[in-house]
Amino acid sequence: MAEHPMDEIPVRQLRFDFNVVEDRNPVWSRSSPEFAMFINSLGIHVPHFERFLVKVMRAYRDDLQDDELRADVKAIIGQEAHHAFNFVRWTEKLAERYPGVAALDEHAKEYFEGAFKKRSRKFQVGFTAGYETFTFLGGMIILNRYRELMADADPVIRALWVWHQVEEVEHGAVAFDFNKALYPDAEWFRRWMVVRAFGHITWETFKAYRLMVSREGYYRSLPQAFKAWRFFLSFGFDLGWAALPVLSRHYHPRNHPICNEKQNVVAIAWRKFYQAGNDTHRLNNETIENMLAAVN
Repeated sequence: MAEHPMDEIPVRQLRFDFNVVEDRNPVWSRSSPEFAMFINSLGIHVPHFERFLVKVMRAYRDDLQDDELRADVKAIIGQEAHHAFNFVRWTEKLAERYPGVAALDEHAKEYFEGAFKKRSRKFQVGFTAGYETFTFLGGMIILNRYRELMADADPVIRALWVWHQVEEVEHGAVAFDFNKALYPDAEWFRRWMVVRAFGHITWETFKAYRLMVSREGYYRSLPQAFKAWRFFLSFGFDLGWAALPVLSRHYHPRNHPICNEKQNVVAIAWRKFYQAGNDTHRLNNETIENMLAAVN
């Protein structure tokens, strides 16, 4: 096992079957239904960003001088391509339940396609690094709060998100290093891209979340509605708070306070489970507990 979660970036070719989700229920976490809606909402636009990242890094990787960084770029392209494939198909399932999701999905696709065609190289590279700030931090926050958020959940979607979050942490420094290699002196622009990415992520997630909260009937009960939006605001605050160290000129993702040599136990257990040749497409409660017990 690597000493630091960012020491290795393996590409794992996983494909999930969303036709076997329990009761075809998109609110897949019994531990926290609000989290299920939140992460479903976030996941609608994320695959289009991931495809944008792949295009940007393929377009400009020949400008890199560092062979090790080139190898990391190749690895993140592989990981993100597999993420996007699966999340696009999960969005298709969400669209069956939530009117309006298909339009949000199309909007996200057009936004990132436009950004690649029309924006400057500096914007594309900087925005990629800014966005990856929050996929990495979100990965750490979710893994650290695993029991609260999805200890009891559908085996397929839980497996999807655990895999995704583990890999987002593994490649969490690549976009930062990519940006620094191409624009080493553009520190204020890097910070601005972090702020801009946070605003974009928040807005896109908000638009989808409000559709899901309404469709699931949360507005029939004031306490339920309050609980739903309290979760949205609190998670957004946690994500923003975790990003404050990112604004330091001495920052590097490997040294972030919530990502260091003391690795997350869920991530360690999942990697060992995968490396042992086990099937990680479905993780039921018993499997997860056995995984964690083996590590502990």
